[in-house]
Amino acid sequence: MKNRYLRSAITVTGMLLIMSCGGEKKKQKATEIQPESAPTSKTKQLAIEKPQLTFGFIKLTDMAPLAIAKEKGFFEDEGLFVSVEAQSNWKNILDRVIDGQLDGSHMLAGQPVAAGAGFGRQAELVTPFSMDLNGNGITVSNDVWSKMKPNVRKGPDGKPIHPITADALKPVINEYKNNGKAFKMGMVFPVSTHNYEIRYWLAAAGINPGLYTKENIQGQVDADVLLSVTPPPQMPATLEAGTIYGYCVGEPWNQQAVFKGIGVPVVTNYDIWKNNPEKVFVMTKKFVEENPNTAIAVTKALIRAGKWLDTPGNRPEAVKILSSSAYVGADEVVLANSMTGTFEFEKGDKREMPDFNVFYRHNATYPFYSDGIWFLTQMRRWGQISESKPADWYHSKIKEIYRPDVWKKAAELLVAEGHLEATELPQTDGYKKVTTDFIDGKSFDGKDPIGYINSFKIGNKEK
Repeated sequence: MKNRYLRSAITVTGMLLIMSCGGEKKKQKATEIQPESAPTSKTKQLAIEKPQLTFGFIKLTDMAPLAIAKEKGFFEDEGLFVSVEAQSNWKNILDRVIDGQLDGSHMLAGQPVAAGAGFGRQAELVTPFSMDLNGNGITVSNDVWSKMKPNVRKGPDGKPIHPITADALKPVINEYKNNGKAFKMGMVFPVSTHNYEIRYWLAAAGINPGLYTKENIQGQVDADVLLSVTPPPQMPATLEAGTIYGYCVGEPWNQQAVFKGIGVPVVTNYDIWKNNPEKVFVMTKKFVEENPNTAIAVTKALIRAGKWLDTPGNRPEAVKILSSSAYVGADEVVLANSMTGTFEFEKGDKREMPDFNVFYRHNATYPFYSDGIWFLTQMRRWGQISESKPADWYHSKIKEIYRPDVWKKAAELLVAEGHLEATELPQTDGYKKVTTDFIDGKSFDGKDPIGYINSFKIGNKEK
Protein backbone atom coordinates (compact mmCIF):
# COMPACT_ATOMS: atom_id res chain seq x y z
CA MET A 1 0.00 0.00 0.00
CA LYS A 2 2.87 2.33 0.91
CA ASN A 3 4.43 1.81 -2.56
CA ARG A 4 1.14 2.70 -4.23
CA TYR A 5 0.83 5.97 -2.31
CA LEU A 6 4.49 6.77 -2.99
CA ARG A 7 4.03 6.26 -6.74
CA SER A 8 0.91 8.47 -6.69
CA ALA A 9 2.83 11.21 -4.89
CA ILE A 10 5.67 11.00 -7.37
CA THR A 11 3.23 11.19 -10.29
CA VAL A 12 1.47 14.26 -8.86
CA THR A 13 4.79 15.95 -8.12
CA GLY A 14 6.00 15.16 -11.65
CA MET A 15 2.86 16.64 -13.20
CA LEU A 16 3.21 19.83 -11.14
CA LEU A 17 6.81 20.15 -12.34
CA ILE A 18 5.69 19.66 -15.94
CA MET A 19 3.03 22.36 -15.56
CA SER A 20 5.68 24.75 -14.25
CA CYS A 21 7.91 24.21 -17.32
CA GLY A 22 7.40 25.79 -20.68
CA GLY A 23 7.94 25.34 -24.43
CA GLU A 24 9.07 22.10 -26.01
CA LYS A 25 10.38 20.63 -22.77
CA LYS A 26 6.87 20.80 -21.35
CA LYS A 27 5.48 18.84 -24.31
CA GLN A 28 8.27 16.27 -24.21
CA LYS A 29 7.85 15.52 -20.51
CA ALA A 30 4.09 15.24 -20.86
CA THR A 31 4.56 12.65 -23.60
CA GLU A 32 7.01 10.65 -21.50
CA ILE A 33 4.65 10.16 -18.55
CA GLN A 34 1.59 9.21 -20.56
CA PRO A 35 0.31 5.75 -19.58
CA GLU A 36 -0.03 2.96 -22.14
CA SER A 37 -2.79 3.74 -24.60
CA ALA A 38 -5.23 1.00 -23.65
CA PRO A 39 -6.14 0.40 -19.99
CA THR A 40 -5.68 2.70 -17.01
CA SER A 41 -6.56 0.25 -14.23
CA LYS A 42 -4.06 -0.36 -11.45
CA THR A 43 -1.62 -3.23 -11.44
CA LYS A 44 -1.86 -5.58 -8.49
CA GLN A 45 1.63 -6.21 -7.22
CA LEU A 46 2.74 -9.72 -6.29
CA ALA A 47 4.92 -10.54 -3.29
CA ILE A 48 8.21 -9.89 -5.10
CA GLU A 49 11.12 -12.01 -3.88
CA LYS A 50 13.82 -9.94 -5.63
CA PRO A 51 12.85 -6.37 -6.56
CA GLN A 52 16.32 -5.15 -7.63
CA LEU A 53 17.18 -6.70 -11.00
CA THR A 54 19.81 -6.31 -13.71
CA PHE A 55 19.00 -7.36 -17.27
CA GLY A 56 21.27 -7.48 -20.32
CA PHE A 57 20.77 -6.79 -24.00
CA ILE A 58 22.60 -6.37 -27.31
CA LYS A 59 22.18 -3.12 -29.26
CA LEU A 60 19.43 -4.28 -31.62
CA THR A 61 15.92 -2.93 -32.17
CA ASP A 62 14.39 -6.18 -30.94
CA MET A 63 15.53 -5.39 -27.40
CA ALA A 64 12.69 -2.82 -27.46
CA PRO A 65 10.38 -4.57 -24.95
CA LEU A 66 13.05 -4.18 -22.26
CA ALA A 67 13.54 -0.48 -23.01
CA ILE A 68 9.81 0.21 -23.14
CA ALA A 69 9.04 -1.77 -19.95
CA LYS A 70 11.60 0.40 -18.17
CA GLU A 71 10.90 3.79 -19.76
CA LYS A 72 7.10 3.52 -19.59
CA GLY A 73 7.15 2.41 -15.96
CA PHE A 74 5.80 -1.12 -16.50
CA PHE A 75 8.56 -2.70 -14.42
CA GLU A 76 8.01 -0.18 -11.64
CA ASP A 77 4.26 -0.86 -11.69
CA GLU A 78 5.11 -4.44 -10.72
CA GLY A 79 7.35 -3.36 -7.84
CA LEU A 80 10.51 -4.06 -9.83
CA PHE A 81 13.53 -1.77 -9.98
CA VAL A 82 15.40 -2.78 -13.10
CA SER A 83 18.76 -1.80 -14.56
CA VAL A 84 19.11 -2.56 -18.27
CA GLU A 85 22.72 -2.87 -19.44
CA ALA A 86 24.19 -3.27 -22.93
CA GLN A 87 26.52 -6.26 -23.36
CA SER A 88 29.42 -6.72 -25.76
CA ASN A 89 28.38 -9.96 -27.48
CA TRP A 90 26.06 -12.97 -27.25
CA LYS A 91 28.61 -15.24 -25.54
CA ASN A 92 29.10 -12.64 -22.83
CA ILE A 93 25.33 -12.46 -22.29
CA LEU A 94 25.04 -16.25 -22.03
CA ASP A 95 27.93 -16.52 -19.57
CA ARG A 96 26.69 -13.67 -17.38
CA VAL A 97 23.17 -15.07 -17.10
CA ILE A 98 24.47 -18.57 -16.29
CA ASP A 99 26.93 -17.17 -13.73
CA GLY A 100 24.25 -15.01 -12.06
CA GLN A 101 25.79 -11.64 -12.93
CA LEU A 102 22.61 -10.88 -14.89
CA ASP A 103 19.17 -11.84 -13.56
CA GLY A 104 17.88 -12.22 -17.12
CA SER A 105 18.53 -11.04 -20.63
CA HIS A 106 17.46 -10.40 -24.20
CA MET A 107 18.88 -13.48 -25.88
CA LEU A 108 18.99 -15.35 -29.16
CA ALA A 109 16.15 -17.88 -29.27
CA GLY A 110 18.68 -20.62 -29.98
CA GLN A 111 20.83 -19.90 -26.92
CA PRO A 112 18.68 -21.43 -24.14
CA VAL A 113 17.76 -24.27 -26.53
CA ALA A 114 21.41 -25.08 -27.29
CA ALA A 115 22.39 -24.83 -23.61
CA GLY A 116 19.71 -27.40 -22.78
CA ALA A 117 20.46 -29.63 -25.76
CA GLY A 118 24.17 -29.86 -24.98
CA PHE A 119 25.73 -27.70 -27.71
CA GLY A 120 28.23 -25.16 -26.42
CA ARG A 121 28.08 -24.20 -22.76
CA GLN A 122 25.47 -26.31 -21.00
CA ALA A 123 23.03 -24.91 -18.45
CA GLU A 124 19.39 -25.02 -17.37
CA LEU A 125 17.89 -21.88 -18.89
CA VAL A 126 14.22 -21.05 -19.40
CA THR A 127 12.18 -18.56 -21.38
CA PRO A 128 8.65 -17.46 -20.45
CA PHE A 129 8.52 -14.69 -23.07
CA SER A 130 9.19 -14.37 -26.80
CA MET A 131 10.38 -10.84 -27.55
CA ASP A 132 9.46 -10.45 -31.22
CA LEU A 133 8.79 -11.88 -34.65
CA ASN A 134 10.86 -11.23 -37.80
CA GLY A 135 13.32 -8.31 -37.74
CA ASN A 136 16.35 -9.73 -39.61
CA GLY A 137 17.70 -9.34 -43.11
CA ILE A 138 20.47 -10.63 -45.39
CA THR A 139 22.67 -7.90 -46.86
CA VAL A 140 25.36 -8.22 -49.54
CA SER A 141 28.08 -5.81 -50.63
CA ASN A 142 27.48 -3.44 -53.52
CA ASP A 143 29.85 -5.46 -55.70
CA VAL A 144 28.06 -8.74 -54.99
CA TRP A 145 24.68 -7.10 -55.58
CA SER A 146 25.83 -5.77 -58.96
CA LYS A 147 26.64 -9.37 -59.95
CA MET A 148 23.42 -10.79 -58.49
CA LYS A 149 21.15 -8.19 -60.05
CA PRO A 150 21.12 -9.62 -63.62
CA ASN A 151 19.84 -12.90 -62.13
CA VAL A 152 16.92 -11.25 -60.29
CA ARG A 153 13.44 -11.04 -61.80
CA LYS A 154 12.11 -7.51 -62.26
CA GLY A 155 8.62 -6.09 -62.19
CA PRO A 156 7.02 -3.70 -64.73
CA ASP A 157 8.53 -0.79 -62.79
CA GLY A 158 12.02 -2.22 -63.31
CA LYS A 159 12.48 -2.92 -59.60
CA PRO A 160 13.47 -6.37 -58.28
CA ILE A 161 10.64 -8.74 -57.45
CA HIS A 162 10.82 -9.88 -53.84
CA PRO A 163 11.49 -12.23 -52.22
CA ILE A 164 14.88 -12.73 -53.84
CA THR A 165 16.07 -16.32 -53.52
CA ALA A 166 19.69 -17.43 -53.22
CA ASP A 167 19.43 -18.79 -56.79
CA ALA A 168 20.48 -15.26 -57.82
CA LEU A 169 23.61 -15.58 -55.67
CA LYS A 170 24.64 -19.04 -56.88
CA PRO A 171 26.42 -17.89 -60.10
CA VAL A 172 28.33 -15.28 -58.07
CA ILE A 173 29.54 -17.93 -55.62
CA ASN A 174 30.60 -20.12 -58.55
CA GLU A 175 32.54 -17.19 -60.05
CA TYR A 176 34.43 -16.68 -56.80
CA LYS A 177 35.14 -20.41 -56.59
CA ASN A 178 36.45 -20.53 -60.19
CA ASN A 179 38.77 -17.65 -59.32
CA GLY A 180 40.10 -19.54 -56.31
CA LYS A 181 38.36 -17.31 -53.75
CA ALA A 182 36.19 -18.50 -50.87
CA PHE A 183 32.84 -16.75 -50.62
CA LYS A 184 32.59 -15.47 -47.03
CA MET A 185 29.48 -14.31 -45.19
CA GLY A 186 28.80 -13.32 -41.58
CA MET A 187 26.20 -14.23 -38.98
CA VAL A 188 26.05 -13.24 -35.35
CA PHE A 189 26.45 -16.50 -33.39
CA PRO A 190 26.53 -20.27 -34.08
CA VAL A 191 23.10 -20.82 -32.47
CA SER A 192 21.54 -17.57 -33.67
CA THR A 193 18.38 -17.37 -35.73
CA HIS A 194 20.59 -15.56 -38.24
CA ASN A 195 22.83 -18.60 -38.69
CA TYR A 196 19.86 -20.88 -39.33
CA GLU A 197 18.11 -18.34 -41.57
CA ILE A 198 21.10 -17.70 -43.84
CA ARG A 199 21.73 -21.46 -44.00
CA TYR A 200 18.07 -22.09 -44.84
CA TRP A 201 18.10 -19.41 -47.58
CA LEU A 202 21.31 -20.75 -49.13
CA ALA A 203 20.34 -24.43 -48.92
CA ALA A 204 16.93 -23.75 -50.48
CA ALA A 205 18.87 -22.82 -53.64
CA GLY A 206 21.13 -25.89 -53.46
CA ILE A 207 24.06 -23.98 -51.90
CA ASN A 208 25.69 -25.97 -49.10
CA PRO A 209 26.41 -23.70 -46.10
CA GLY A 210 28.49 -26.42 -44.41
CA LEU A 211 28.04 -28.92 -41.58
CA TYR A 212 29.24 -28.93 -37.99
CA THR A 213 31.10 -31.97 -36.71
CA LYS A 214 32.95 -32.73 -33.49
CA GLU A 215 36.17 -32.04 -35.40
CA ASN A 216 34.92 -28.92 -37.25
CA ILE A 217 33.10 -26.64 -34.82
CA GLN A 218 33.12 -23.80 -37.39
CA GLY A 219 30.41 -25.57 -39.37
CA GLN A 220 32.29 -25.44 -42.67
CA VAL A 221 32.46 -29.11 -43.74
CA ASP A 222 31.64 -29.37 -47.49
CA ALA A 223 30.68 -25.68 -47.50
CA ASP A 224 30.10 -23.66 -50.67
CA VAL A 225 29.94 -20.53 -48.48
CA LEU A 226 32.14 -19.95 -45.43
CA LEU A 227 30.05 -18.57 -42.57
CA SER A 228 31.73 -16.89 -39.60
CA VAL A 229 30.69 -14.96 -36.50
CA THR A 230 30.66 -11.14 -36.40
CA PRO A 231 28.98 -9.14 -33.60
CA PRO A 232 25.91 -7.25 -34.91
CA PRO A 233 27.17 -3.65 -34.53
CA GLN A 234 30.39 -4.56 -36.40
CA MET A 235 28.64 -6.04 -39.44
CA PRO A 236 28.61 -2.89 -41.66
CA ALA A 237 32.28 -2.08 -40.96
CA THR A 238 33.34 -5.69 -41.61
CA LEU A 239 31.42 -5.67 -44.90
CA GLU A 240 32.94 -2.32 -45.90
CA ALA A 241 36.44 -3.65 -45.14
CA GLY A 242 35.84 -6.58 -47.52
CA THR A 243 36.40 -9.22 -44.84
CA ILE A 244 32.95 -10.64 -45.64
CA TYR A 245 30.79 -10.24 -48.75
CA GLY A 246 27.43 -10.40 -47.03
CA TYR A 247 25.77 -11.04 -43.71
CA CYS A 248 22.59 -11.91 -41.85
CA VAL A 249 21.78 -9.61 -38.93
CA GLY A 250 18.99 -7.84 -37.11
CA GLU A 251 18.14 -4.17 -37.34
CA PRO A 252 19.35 -1.52 -37.51
CA TRP A 253 22.46 -3.02 -39.11
CA ASN A 254 20.94 -3.87 -42.51
CA GLN A 255 19.47 -0.39 -42.85
CA GLN A 256 22.79 1.05 -41.69
CA ALA A 257 24.45 -0.53 -44.75
CA VAL A 258 21.86 1.20 -46.98
CA PHE A 259 22.28 4.49 -45.11
CA LYS A 260 26.09 4.33 -45.52
CA GLY A 261 25.83 3.21 -49.16
CA ILE A 262 28.00 0.12 -48.64
CA GLY A 263 25.52 -2.73 -49.18
CA VAL A 264 22.07 -3.87 -50.24
CA PRO A 265 19.64 -6.01 -48.20
CA VAL A 266 18.32 -8.68 -50.57
CA VAL A 267 15.84 -10.59 -48.40
CA THR A 268 14.28 -10.35 -44.94
CA ASN A 269 13.62 -13.23 -42.59
CA TYR A 270 9.90 -12.47 -42.94
CA ASP A 271 10.29 -13.92 -46.45
CA ILE A 272 12.52 -16.80 -45.34
CA TRP A 273 9.99 -17.85 -42.66
CA LYS A 274 6.92 -15.66 -42.27
CA ASN A 275 6.40 -14.50 -38.67
CA ASN A 276 9.33 -16.46 -37.32
CA PRO A 277 10.36 -16.11 -33.66
CA GLU A 278 13.50 -14.08 -33.16
CA LYS A 279 14.70 -13.18 -29.63
CA VAL A 280 13.53 -14.43 -26.24
CA PHE A 281 13.85 -13.23 -22.66
CA VAL A 282 15.88 -15.75 -20.65
CA MET A 283 16.47 -16.51 -16.96
CA THR A 284 18.02 -19.52 -15.27
CA LYS A 285 15.73 -22.30 -14.12
CA LYS A 286 17.15 -21.76 -10.62
CA PHE A 287 16.17 -18.07 -10.64
CA VAL A 288 12.58 -18.85 -11.68
CA GLU A 289 12.24 -21.58 -9.07
CA GLU A 290 13.60 -19.34 -6.29
CA ASN A 291 11.73 -16.21 -7.44
CA PRO A 292 8.47 -17.37 -9.04
CA ASN A 293 6.51 -14.16 -8.39
CA THR A 294 9.39 -12.05 -9.69
CA ALA A 295 9.47 -14.11 -12.90
CA ILE A 296 5.70 -13.62 -13.37
CA ALA A 297 5.98 -9.88 -12.65
CA VAL A 298 8.81 -9.46 -15.17
CA THR A 299 6.74 -11.33 -17.77
CA LYS A 300 3.71 -9.11 -17.05
CA ALA A 301 5.76 -5.97 -17.65
CA LEU A 302 7.25 -7.34 -20.88
CA ILE A 303 3.83 -8.38 -22.24
CA ARG A 304 2.56 -4.85 -21.60
CA ALA A 305 5.63 -3.45 -23.36
CA GLY A 306 5.04 -5.69 -26.37
CA LYS A 307 1.43 -4.56 -26.59
CA TRP A 308 2.45 -0.89 -26.26
CA LEU A 309 4.95 -1.31 -29.11
CA ASP A 310 2.27 -2.71 -31.43
CA THR A 311 -0.33 -0.12 -30.47
CA PRO A 312 -0.81 2.19 -33.50
CA GLY A 313 0.92 5.52 -33.10
CA ASN A 314 3.54 4.45 -30.57
CA ARG A 315 6.41 3.48 -32.88
CA PRO A 316 7.78 7.02 -33.43
CA GLU A 317 8.18 7.39 -29.66
CA ALA A 318 9.76 3.93 -29.51
CA VAL A 319 12.27 4.99 -32.18
CA LYS A 320 13.18 8.06 -30.13
CA ILE A 321 13.69 5.92 -27.00
CA LEU A 322 15.77 3.30 -28.83
CA SER A 323 17.98 5.93 -30.47
CA SER A 324 19.36 6.80 -27.01
CA SER A 325 22.95 5.68 -26.47
CA ALA A 326 21.69 3.77 -23.42
CA TYR A 327 19.82 1.43 -25.77
CA VAL A 328 20.50 0.91 -29.50
CA GLY A 329 22.23 4.24 -30.11
CA ALA A 330 21.56 4.43 -33.86
CA ASP A 331 20.23 7.46 -35.71
CA GLU A 332 16.47 7.86 -35.55
CA VAL A 333 16.22 7.92 -39.36
CA VAL A 334 17.97 4.52 -39.55
CA LEU A 335 15.77 2.99 -36.84
CA ALA A 336 12.59 4.40 -38.38
CA ASN A 337 13.39 2.74 -41.72
CA SER A 338 12.29 -0.63 -40.33
CA MET A 339 10.51 0.19 -37.06
CA THR A 340 7.73 2.25 -38.61
CA GLY A 341 6.37 -0.26 -41.14
CA THR A 342 8.78 0.09 -44.06
CA PHE A 343 12.03 -1.53 -45.16
CA GLU A 344 14.57 -0.11 -47.60
CA PHE A 345 16.38 -2.46 -49.97
CA GLU A 346 18.41 -0.65 -52.64
CA LYS A 347 18.82 3.00 -51.75
CA GLY A 348 15.52 4.66 -52.61
CA ASP A 349 13.67 1.33 -52.93
CA LYS A 350 11.67 1.62 -49.72
CA ARG A 351 8.73 -0.77 -49.46
CA GLU A 352 5.80 -1.18 -47.11
CA MET A 353 6.51 -3.99 -44.65
CA PRO A 354 4.14 -3.63 -41.69
CA ASP A 355 5.13 -6.96 -40.16
CA PHE A 356 8.88 -6.56 -40.35
CA ASN A 357 9.01 -5.84 -36.60
CA VAL A 358 6.21 -7.48 -34.58
CA PHE A 359 6.23 -7.34 -30.79
CA TYR A 360 2.69 -8.40 -29.83
CA ARG A 361 0.46 -9.19 -32.78
CA HIS A 362 0.18 -12.80 -34.01
CA ASN A 363 0.70 -13.97 -30.39
CA ALA A 364 4.31 -12.82 -30.69
CA THR A 365 5.00 -12.86 -26.93
CA TYR A 366 3.86 -16.45 -26.33
CA PRO A 367 6.68 -19.04 -26.11
CA PHE A 368 5.37 -21.78 -28.42
CA TYR A 369 6.95 -25.23 -28.06
CA SER A 370 6.90 -25.59 -31.85
CA ASP A 371 9.12 -22.51 -32.24
CA GLY A 372 11.74 -24.05 -29.97
CA ILE A 373 11.46 -27.38 -31.77
CA TRP A 374 12.25 -25.64 -35.08
CA PHE A 375 15.59 -24.54 -33.60
CA LEU A 376 16.30 -28.07 -32.41
CA THR A 377 15.61 -29.42 -35.92
CA GLN A 378 18.09 -26.95 -37.40
CA MET A 379 20.73 -27.82 -34.82
CA ARG A 380 20.35 -31.46 -35.79
CA ARG A 381 20.17 -30.69 -39.52
CA TRP A 382 23.49 -28.83 -39.49
CA GLY A 383 25.28 -31.15 -37.05
CA GLN A 384 25.35 -29.07 -33.87
CA ILE A 385 23.40 -31.95 -32.34
CA SER A 386 25.74 -34.69 -33.52
CA GLU A 387 23.68 -37.79 -32.77
CA SER A 388 20.27 -38.96 -33.92
CA LYS A 389 17.43 -38.34 -31.44
CA PRO A 390 13.93 -39.86 -31.19
CA ALA A 391 10.90 -37.61 -31.68
CA ASP A 392 10.01 -37.73 -27.98
CA TRP A 393 13.36 -36.17 -27.13
CA TYR A 394 12.50 -33.01 -29.08
CA HIS A 395 9.21 -32.56 -27.24
CA SER A 396 10.48 -33.32 -23.74
CA LYS A 397 13.61 -31.20 -24.18
CA ILE A 398 11.77 -28.08 -25.31
CA LYS A 399 9.27 -28.36 -22.46
CA GLU A 400 12.20 -28.02 -20.04
CA ILE A 401 13.16 -24.71 -21.65
CA TYR A 402 10.04 -22.98 -22.96
CA ARG A 403 7.68 -22.00 -20.11
CA PRO A 404 4.24 -20.98 -21.41
CA ASP A 405 2.90 -21.74 -17.91
CA VAL A 406 4.68 -18.64 -16.56
CA TRP A 407 3.45 -16.58 -19.52
CA LYS A 408 -0.12 -17.74 -18.94
CA LYS A 409 -0.06 -16.80 -15.23
CA ALA A 410 1.22 -13.34 -16.13
CA ALA A 411 -1.30 -12.85 -18.93
CA GLU A 412 -4.24 -13.98 -16.81
CA LEU A 413 -3.31 -11.42 -14.15
CA LEU A 414 -3.16 -8.73 -16.85
CA VAL A 415 -6.65 -9.76 -17.99
CA ALA A 416 -7.95 -9.48 -14.41
CA GLU A 417 -6.37 -6.02 -14.13
CA GLY A 418 -7.88 -4.83 -17.40
CA HIS A 419 -4.62 -4.53 -19.34
CA LEU A 420 -5.51 -7.39 -21.73
CA GLU A 421 -8.71 -8.86 -23.08
CA ALA A 422 -9.27 -12.57 -22.50
CA THR A 423 -9.56 -12.99 -26.27
CA GLU A 424 -5.92 -11.91 -26.62
CA LEU A 425 -4.69 -15.11 -24.95
CA PRO A 426 -4.06 -17.90 -27.46
CA GLN A 427 -6.04 -21.12 -27.10
CA THR A 428 -3.24 -23.59 -27.76
CA ASP A 429 -1.52 -26.77 -26.62
CA GLY A 430 1.78 -24.98 -27.21
CA TYR A 431 2.14 -25.99 -30.86
CA LYS A 432 1.36 -23.78 -33.84
CA LYS A 433 -0.59 -25.10 -36.80
CA VAL A 434 1.33 -26.73 -39.64
CA THR A 435 2.74 -24.04 -41.92
CA THR A 436 4.33 -23.79 -45.38
CA ASP A 437 5.29 -20.13 -44.91
CA PHE A 438 8.93 -20.72 -45.88
CA ILE A 439 10.88 -19.44 -48.88
CA ASP A 440 11.10 -23.00 -50.26
CA GLY A 441 7.46 -23.89 -49.45
CA LYS A 442 8.49 -26.71 -47.08
CA SER A 443 5.86 -27.84 -44.57
CA PHE A 444 6.77 -27.57 -40.88
CA ASP A 445 4.82 -29.49 -38.26
CA GLY A 446 6.29 -28.99 -34.79
CA LYS A 447 4.75 -32.31 -33.74
CA ASP A 448 6.77 -34.18 -36.40
CA PRO A 449 10.40 -33.04 -36.06
CA ILE A 450 11.84 -36.20 -37.63
CA GLY A 451 9.75 -35.87 -40.79
CA TYR A 452 10.76 -32.22 -41.09
CA ILE A 453 14.50 -32.92 -40.78
CA ASN A 454 14.32 -35.71 -43.34
CA SER A 455 12.48 -33.50 -45.88
CA PHE A 456 15.64 -31.54 -46.77
CA LYS A 457 18.15 -32.53 -49.47
CA ILE A 458 21.05 -30.74 -47.75
CA GLY A 459 21.86 -31.55 -44.13
CA ASN A 460 21.86 -34.49 -41.74
CA LYS A 461 19.01 -36.97 -41.70
CA GLU A 462 17.38 -38.60 -38.67
CA LYS A 463 16.91 -42.34 -38.37
